[in-house]
Amino acid sequence: MRDLRHRSRDMGWILRGLIKTGGFTDHDLEHPIVQIVNTWSEWNPGHNHLRYVSEAVKRGVWSAGGFPLEYNTLSLCPGQTLPNRNLLAMETESVFLSEPADAAVFICTCDKDVPAMLMAAARVNIPSVFVLGGAMLPGRWRGEDVVCCSDWQRFDPERRAGLISDEEWSEFLECVLPCSGACGPMGTANTDQSIAEALGMALPGAASVPAVTARLPALAEESGRAVMQLLKEDIKPRDIMTSKALENAVRVLMAIGGSTNLVIHLIALARMLDLGLSLERFDELSRETPYIVNVKPSGRYAAVDLNRAGGIPAVMKEIGSLLYLDALTVTGKTVGENIARAEVKDRDVIYPLEKPIFPEGGLAILKGNLAPDGAVIKQVGARNKSLLDHEGPALVFNSSPEAYKALLNEDLDATPEHVLVLRYEGPKGNVMPETGSLPIPTRLAKKGVRDIVRVTDSRMSGTTSETIVLHVSPEAYVGGPLAAVQDGDSIELDVKRRRLEVKLTDKEIRRRLERWRPPEPRYNYKRGPLALWYQFCEQADKGCVYPFM
Repeated sequence: MRDLRHRSRDMGWILRGLIKTGGFTDHDLEHPIVQIVNTWSEWNPGHNHLRYVSEAVKRGVWSAGGFPLEYNTLSLCPGQTLPNRNLLAMETESVFLSEPADAAVFICTCDKDVPAMLMAAARVNIPSVFVLGGAMLPGRWRGEDVVCCSDWQRFDPERRAGLISDEEWSEFLECVLPCSGACGPMGTANTDQSIAEALGMALPGAASVPAVTARLPALAEESGRAVMQLLKEDIKPRDIMTSKALENAVRVLMAIGGSTNLVIHLIALARMLDLGLSLERFDELSRETPYIVNVKPSGRYAAVDLNRAGGIPAVMKEIGSLLYLDALTVTGKTVGENIARAEVKDRDVIYPLEKPIFPEGGLAILKGNLAPDGAVIKQVGARNKSLLDHEGPALVFNSSPEAYKALLNEDLDATPEHVLVLRYEGPKGNVMPETGSLPIPTRLAKKGVRDIVRVTDSRMSGTTSETIVLHVSPEAYVGGPLAAVQDGDSIELDVKRRRLEVKLTDKEIRRRLERWRPPEPRYNYKRGPLALWYQFCEQADKGCVYPFM
């Protein structure tokens, strides 16, 4: 057992004096310091309830003999891009370099802050527990549960086709964001939370708990006590987030049909841990791990229904034969011990392993002459499954504003066979925003078309489904083959064979790229965090991290 005198007794008089200005005493400073890293903010539903969650964590820490001190970070939710993930990871690491702590509790919910905190925990490597902000309840509209932003995407073509009136649309928008918590489907935020639990970094059942229920602060208090036990046993994040844990997390990602963004985030986390995790390994695990969780955007239910059905422990119990059950977790027990009593409580939500919704995982990795270093597709999200084996002429756009202007124009000459190509939106081209889910052309929406193949070097929101190929690497802006595509070129998508090809010879692609010049930079960032990004960011298949991270 560790000596619990720790850093608090080793601090100089200045640091001790600074802490005591908050009304604390020498008695408090005799206890191990637990840094409470909180992403609370009044700006967004993923974080606006986390102030009272941190108070629950502190109760747990105090009761177990620790001294909690809270620090608030960047709070990232709508419209935030990958640079802020890296910035938050580095900011969090920097805090621990200057403010000594013996253990940490990370309170986070959303798309960028959960992976950023995991990356920081891997770097800081002191006993740590993740407290997750939970899921938003669904709203109710036209007699069915609706969640942002999956149902917005589902109903938007109907609105543009004139099937939903402006008044009805306003009613829908009032319903779809009813309370605090991560957006209601298995989007990036709820996938992040699920993966944090699957990695072993959060208490069992933490990932999909409804944000507005009493269970969330109760879990937070339990987490405060748990981190003190980890401190006593000297169990650190790198003891938990091993290669086995990463593979467990990828399998859970595949089983829940989670967000494509987690491919980038898990690769980035693996690099922080000095471990290997390749795109090829994602695909190997996908081939072996069926999709079993019937949750939007690819399924029927909301994320809180997964909690009702048994949560991530029940999912892991169902796929237990595929997992490393000896992987360690923040409970101090193994995955196998944690899920021993888990059970599936609703088979409409969590399907049996032997009778899955889809025989492979939710995501697939593609390669070919259009994506030599890989691309990602959520194969279970295709509304028209025939599009997973499709060949059609390219319709090319060089920016998302250009694409939206054209696609919303009813005069656009587009057919259901077209493949929409959006480029120069990758890491170097435009900080890789979530612009990949281009809208169905209005002309086709009015004819009842609800899916069309799209190919892009950008990302998409995890709340999105449909047949969209993402993260094409290398991106067009650095001279990837996507830059050579012209209107009318034939593009073939064959998900079963994991191929993404443009029907051009290698010689023709080289010829076009020799004449190609990159477009003028979208933004001229010479200073600040985005200057750091443009100078150092790596491609999607490398996790979009900076080499020095």
